[in-house]
Amino acid sequence: MQQYEQCSGGTFRVFATGMLALCALVACSPSDPNPEPEIAGTQALTKLITAEQYSNSLAYIFGPGIDAEVQFAPVAREEGLLANSLATAGVSGGQVQTIQSLAASVASQVMDVENRQYLIGCRPENVAGPDQTCATQFVSRVGRLLFRRALTDEEIATYVDYASDAAVELDGTESAGEELDGFYAGLEVVLEGLLLHPEVLFIIESAEPEPDNPEQLRLDAYSLASRLSFFLWNASPDDELLAAAESGDLQSPGGIERAVDRMLESPRLIDGMRAFFDDMLVFDEFKTLAKDPTIYPEFTSVTAQDAREQTLRTIIDHTLAQGKDYRELFTSRSTFMSPALAILYGVPALPGWTPYTFAEDSPRAGLLTQVSFLAGTSHPGRSSVTLRGMALREQFLCQKVPEPPPGIDFSVLTNPDADYPTQRERVAVHLETPSCAGCHRITDTIGLSLEQFDGAGAYRITENGATIDATGSLDGFEFDGAIGLGEALSQNPELPRCLVRRVYSYATGGPPGNDARPALSYFNEEFAAQGYQLRNLLRTIALSKAFSLIQSLIAEETL
Repeated sequence: MQQYEQCSGGTFRVFATGMLALCALVACSPSDPNPEPEIAGTQALTKLITAEQYSNSLAYIFGPGIDAEVQFAPVAREEGLLANSLATAGVSGGQVQTIQSLAASVASQVMDVENRQYLIGCRPENVAGPDQTCATQFVSRVGRLLFRRALTDEEIATYVDYASDAAVELDGTESAGEELDGFYAGLEVVLEGLLLHPEVLFIIESAEPEPDNPEQLRLDAYSLASRLSFFLWNASPDDELLAAAESGDLQSPGGIERAVDRMLESPRLIDGMRAFFDDMLVFDEFKTLAKDPTIYPEFTSVTAQDAREQTLRTIIDHTLAQGKDYRELFTSRSTFMSPALAILYGVPALPGWTPYTFAEDSPRAGLLTQVSFLAGTSHPGRSSVTLRGMALREQFLCQKVPEPPPGIDFSVLTNPDADYPTQRERVAVHLETPSCAGCHRITDTIGLSLEQFDGAGAYRITENGATIDATGSLDGFEFDGAIGLGEALSQNPELPRCLVRRVYSYATGGPPGNDARPALSYFNEEFAAQGYQLRNLLRTIALSKAFSLIQSLIAEETL
């Protein structure tokens, strides 16, 4: 028998055995060389954990051998990031059933005979019945990591009682054709419930008064640890970070610096930054990216997957492994190549992923000439001047391009007329239409410089027999071709400012408000002074008061 309770944040499955009742929570919405300005801080949020964060956290707690892959319902993109919508996302009944299935699977894997001796941490005196001592050890350790805080004595006692009751009730029953030992069956029920708990599925931030200024709020130690960990590692805090929060070291003089520096040197930083750039570059859309096979037969689902991976590998190697200037990502000829991509790029194919550098006379340099950008901003059967220009504006310069007005006639663009053999001639109609001209002046002059690459990202010099004119301009900077566009973008002052804004937004869980202007200015100055290095930017933001202080009032409208 099953019972369901309806709550504001979603519907959570409850078992009639009485082991665990669940109820969703409603989403709420100083060592730097230059002094940080006075800032107001951010809001303390309750936000839904992402599927990737959930899986990453379980992999840390139980090891990578546990199958913990899950898909959550998609959320809307807000000011360039999916992460900005998590504070207003809930959990539907259907989604909870999906998570419940995963929780049951993970709990079963942990209690499996092959895994239990490593993952439980203790052995019961009698596997056929309750063992409160061992159950207490397990619940205390695993509950602390899952809840991202130490459980209270009352909470531990409640879960241990549930485990004891289930151990008696389920001993000797069968699951998946195997007889269950009562003790492990009881722990399995409790672990499944823990994995479904709102404090696991939602990141719940709490505030406390600053010791030296009680009128000012700050994140409490556990909330600070979680915000740091989900920002930098895209997963829940590890044991060491939680220990620093528990002991008070995290908020002691020099404590957060020690924690952040350790996290920045951890290999897990790669996971965190891959997640950030995957979000920023709208790579979630690559799950459904497809091309017309009659026009682009060389572009397959493997090509799309590898295109996404190529760009992420390029970014991580450039910014973290080599610590180079972020702006040079748009002019660098260094990347990585896979066999599937080599076909499209027209270069020799080697097994697996290998470093690759385009020749100095190659038409390719920087992220804008990679297949991920070129194919991802094109239609299934042709390139798109407008989509490419709009993507550059929105993804890299944080400039929102308005939606087109209703009733626009696209026939000139979709039917290549003999009188208009190239995209440059066809899209000129945009500039002749007053309702279109304003927006297309800031998109098409960019996209036209990328027309030497077709809708799949392959290089070409002609279209319908006519030589392609790839001249373009960006905010008054005129150039020829994709190489010139990359150079112009790398020198555009809005490029690093946009990254700063996106990183700060991602770190704190929402678009910065008007009162964040001083903090953003400070971050921009520090980013420039430190050579536009990503790791330094992450450190500056993570150590800032803007990251850890909490507003007592609802933030004003966003910038």
